[in-house]
Amino acid sequence: MNRGKALHGTVGPSFARGAHDHTVCLEEAVQRAEALCEQRGVRLTKQRRDVLEIVWSGHRPLGAYDILAVLVQEQGRKPQPPTVYRALEFLQDQGLVHRVESLNAFVGCPLPGERHSCQLLLCRACGDSAEMVDPEAVESLKRSAGTAGFEVEKVTVELKGLCPRCASDRAGAGA
Repeated sequence: MNRGKALHGTVGPSFARGAHDHTVCLEEAVQRAEALCEQRGVRLTKQRRDVLEIVWSGHRPLGAYDILAVLVQEQGRKPQPPTVYRALEFLQDQGLVHRVESLNAFVGCPLPGERHSCQLLLCRACGDSAEMVDPEAVESLKRSAGTAGFEVEKVTVELKGLCPRCASDRAGAGA
């Protein structure tokens, strides 16, 4: 995946064809977050970093209580829910995670240093997600809304269906 440039019309790492080394994916996400926070003069505290790592632990959207459960189970810590919500709010404000509105959950953003409206692809079978950036689609939606006299403040696009692996499995099963 091209890390330095937007994913215009392409799909993020979890739906990439071929091998995907998720350890590298997680390490790169944390490195980008650290660099971005340092550049902006904000602190990526241990709590915020831990929450970011949990969100990036896979490509499935996680809710705040899922994250809280991981903190308790894997780290033996029992922070209060507001602590996790504050960490998620910080990560979202910095563009490090996206909120999946329909699931009230969060996924990591592979383009945290770039201002963008993304489209989230959500697999209904395995639960994986990927980010796609197609500015033309967003502009088309804004134009259509404007034609109706609607002033767009935020665009959230979530597409639900089957990822390439699940679609292939389904086709192989003759479904």
